[in-house]
Amino acid sequence: MKKFFTSLIFVLIFAGYGLQQHFGNASQMAPIVSDITPTTQLVDTGIQTSLTPTPPPPPSTNNHTPTPVPTPTPTPPPTPRGQYIDGSYTGGVADAYYGYVQVRVTVRGGKMTDVAFLQYPNDRNTSRYINSQAMPILRSEAIQAQSAQVDTVSGASATSGAFQQSLADALSQARA
Repeated sequence: MKKFFTSLIFVLIFAGYGLQQHFGNASQMAPIVSDITPTTQLVDTGIQTSLTPTPPPPPSTNNHTPTPVPTPTPTPPPTPRGQYIDGSYTGGVADAYYGYVQVRVTVRGGKMTDVAFLQYPNDRNTSRYINSQAMPILRSEAIQAQSAQVDTVSGASATSGAFQQSLADALSQARA
């Protein structure tokens, strides 16, 4: 560490010499080193160098008090309005190949809160089984998405497509 500071001192001395040769007068170098004053002390263990900051100028004696600036009163953010008009809306009947799908949408507070199946394919055991699995998923996804743009349920693609179509019709009636 001692060698580092010794090397640093030599670099600073030679750099100062080079600047003096380049600029000539030391007063022309003042802007370059105006904020610090080098201090060198000889100590038993070697040379120690520290940079001491120049003290700031004394505070102004002007007794002028700044004029207070009024703080603006915050305005509350606008209350978000839902994208739909409250009420119940029935979508058109959509063909799902093995039957028809029709839904009714309930809107409260501008948001879709419920989707009820009024019709769905249920005349075959397979249709009842598939739709018992698909309908809760479609309902949940639609409420979460707040739109008819939901993913198709695997294994129930015809019911999913008909659901989207009937739901889109119902939501078009509910648009604000």
